[in-house]
Amino acid sequence: MPISSSCLEVRNGPIRLNVRCWGDRSRPVLVLVHGFPDNSLIWTGIAERLMRRFYVVAPDVRGAGNSDIPARTRDYRMACLVEDLACVIDVVSPDHPVHLAGHDWGSIQCWEAVTTPLLQGCIASFTSISGPSLDHAAFWMQRSFRQPHDDARRQRVLNQLLHSWYIASFHLPLLPRLTWRLAFNKWPARIAELNHALEAEQFPTQASDGLHGIKLYRANFLKRLLHPEGRWTDVPVQLVVPTDDIFVTPGLFDDLTGWAHKLWRRNVAAGHWVQLSHPDLIAGYLAEFTRLVDTGDESPGLAASRVHS
Repeated sequence: MPISSSCLEVRNGPIRLNVRCWGDRSRPVLVLVHGFPDNSLIWTGIAERLMRRFYVVAPDVRGAGNSDIPARTRDYRMACLVEDLACVIDVVSPDHPVHLAGHDWGSIQCWEAVTTPLLQGCIASFTSISGPSLDHAAFWMQRSFRQPHDDARRQRVLNQLLHSWYIASFHLPLLPRLTWRLAFNKWPARIAELNHALEAEQFPTQASDGLHGIKLYRANFLKRLLHPEGRWTDVPVQLVVPTDDIFVTPGLFDDLTGWAHKLWRRNVAAGHWVQLSHPDLIAGYLAEFTRLVDTGDESPGLAASRVHS
């Protein structure tokens, strides 16, 4: 039986955000940001495992869960998502930096948050799960095709492009809704049910989350792919890379030491929704990494996973 959570309402101008919370507000804050086509309920298992150590906060991003649904595609631009996250952090932890973790599109927007000035000094650590910076990914692809005699590297890019077939369909007329219904609808709920993490009926907004979440791709993807910007961060970053992910391949994270100066990488033999299939492992990774950042106590596992430039 899932432990009950409470909800806060946070506003960014006209947009109302629903924020799900677990635990005691006096504890350090851990913010968990969900991806596509999910909502904050995807983090329930992780929150239940960590709520005695943290005040765990998981917003429904705009367009998902019980948050407002902007009608215009441009209202899903990355700058809007980062502003939303800043508003959430300002409410839940106005005086102390938070630990941050994101999955899929949640990780994509968190990369933006740790590489832009708006949240400078507000984030103590970032754990990225199955979601690259779009700018980093674009530079990785460009460099791969400019490298002479590196067929293996180019093959990794082609492999990622094959895994990203659905993104092209999201940008074409008429196809986004069909692609969503055929390829994605009910996947997270079914996976959660199979792993006894959540019951399928606990995802009441699943269909809406996916249909509106497509706007994330349409508002951001092509611009970043064609015109990437350099994005650097000194925030400690822990990569959790599911090696059996059918959407995000491990090669996407190969060139990050030039962008993230304090980097750890942990490969996991798991699929895309690793927080559902391996909640004890992911909760453990988050606890270890935040302890390292807060106290300097580096576990043997983390020490072995440190990435050196």
